[in-house]
Amino acid sequence: MKNLAKSNYSSALETVRNLKEKYGTSWNAISAENSARMMAQNRFKTGLDIAKYTAAIMRKDMAAYDLDASNYTQSLGCWHGFVAQQKMIAVKKHHKTTSKSYLYLSGWMVAALRSEFGPLPDQSMHEKTAVPSLISEIYDFLRQADAIELNDLFKRLENGEDVQDEIDNFETHIVPIIADIDAGFGNEEATYLLTKKMIEAGACAIQIENQVSDAKQCGHQDGKVTVPHEDFIAKLNAIRYAFLELGVDEGIIVARTDSEGAGLTQKLPVSLKPGDLASQYLAFVDAEEITLKEANEDDVLLKRDGKLLRPLRLPNGLYKFKEGSNIDRVVLDCITSLQNGADLLWIETPTPNVQQIAHMVNRVKKVVPNAKLVYNNSPSFNWTLNFRNQVYDEMIAEGENMTAYDRNNLMDEMYDTSELSYRADKKIKTFQKDGAREAGIFHHLITLPTYHTTALHMDELTEGYFGEEGMLAYVKGVQRQEIRKGVSCVKHQRMAGSDLGDAHKTFFAGDKALKASGTNNTSNQFETSKTAKKIVVNIGIVA
Repeated sequence: MKNLAKSNYSSALETVRNLKEKYGTSWNAISAENSARMMAQNRFKTGLDIAKYTAAIMRKDMAAYDLDASNYTQSLGCWHGFVAQQKMIAVKKHHKTTSKSYLYLSGWMVAALRSEFGPLPDQSMHEKTAVPSLISEIYDFLRQADAIELNDLFKRLENGEDVQDEIDNFETHIVPIIADIDAGFGNEEATYLLTKKMIEAGACAIQIENQVSDAKQCGHQDGKVTVPHEDFIAKLNAIRYAFLELGVDEGIIVARTDSEGAGLTQKLPVSLKPGDLASQYLAFVDAEEITLKEANEDDVLLKRDGKLLRPLRLPNGLYKFKEGSNIDRVVLDCITSLQNGADLLWIETPTPNVQQIAHMVNRVKKVVPNAKLVYNNSPSFNWTLNFRNQVYDEMIAEGENMTAYDRNNLMDEMYDTSELSYRADKKIKTFQKDGAREAGIFHHLITLPTYHTTALHMDELTEGYFGEEGMLAYVKGVQRQEIRKGVSCVKHQRMAGSDLGDAHKTFFAGDKALKASGTNNTSNQFETSKTAKKIVVNIGIVA
């Protein structure tokens, strides 16, 4: 994808030259070439520029998926701009393109890692401002990645290298972000106001769930309370109005339903005629048939098919849904959302099972044929155990002798090299392809991967550094791996913008600039010879 056309630089160059001519000799110190270079290195001037650009990418990707399910997209949840930056740098390095790679902003991680209140559970207790703030931070870091890489290319061009084609066809690190607005943080006006801030920060896709805002729970925990469809539709409308007001016409709404695991509702909607949405919602409410004489004072009663019903109400005032109604509620939620402005669906499920997901999505597709899903490949699932259980059932059905396996202990390490484990891991490996092909999953994401990788890597480093290995734990386990694998931040001064700053200071102050680069910059120790594959250091040569 040609994200930086040659005409961008040329156009900027012409613009600055015209300005210099207009303002005369007072602009003599301003280099048109340097100005154009800086403008090229900062393609996206505002978050709205990003939102419009990335929304178009998502729309194009959605159309491609409709034609061929192998064109699914993916993302990882990032809780800091630096994490997102390193992810996208790695994507470009390993896969040579950012195509089909998105970012995910998890409300869970904002609550757990970014709240001024300190670590919080996923219950919408964190500040609203933390969400757009993180989006803005992420795109600041991605824009910096663009500037750093392009600055290196321009320096190489100045030194006589033929890298013009790389500059002209530079692919930006800016990609779509699917941003979690939880249940909207209040009423529909609150949802609208927060959505605007998120879009202005760069979000092109807003994910919202149908839980009660002030009683919101993590999708993989108990105690979830859903709202009637009318309430949720009002918030879908609020999001669309926000997109349109800000000129992001192609903005994406991801409607999440938690009904699969939610057994409660906070209020009973008003039905205006039999069979309307409110009536369908009320039909799922658990109720007992009574006579008027059996009704208590202040009871809430329903009339259905000529019978008097008393909804089952808990001491906290919440109403229970009928047992076994969850899948039907999911399907109705999905169809209703797509018919009322949503672009993509999100179904929270208890386990990662392609067949179970497909069962729900295919029912939705009977009404809305191009229904597509964003699916949470959640760390809340025990993936190993879930897939070993699935394979265990398959092997039983195939007539395999399973006496070598203890069904109640399939996580045991002794099974890691077994046939069951091999088959389970193979299914995990193809889960995203299978889900895209069979269950309408357009986008696969992992909500909390960098939460877990941070904890895991800190555990590994701490064990050795504070133990027998000492400094070798860091050198062998971190720095040497960064060098061997070409991880960009091994030269952390460059990654933080030191080289970029030197270039700017030279633009601003010329030969008088005090620069950080030079002989005494220890980052020079990480310069690698392309031929000898060795690192030159002050005291010699280290392999």
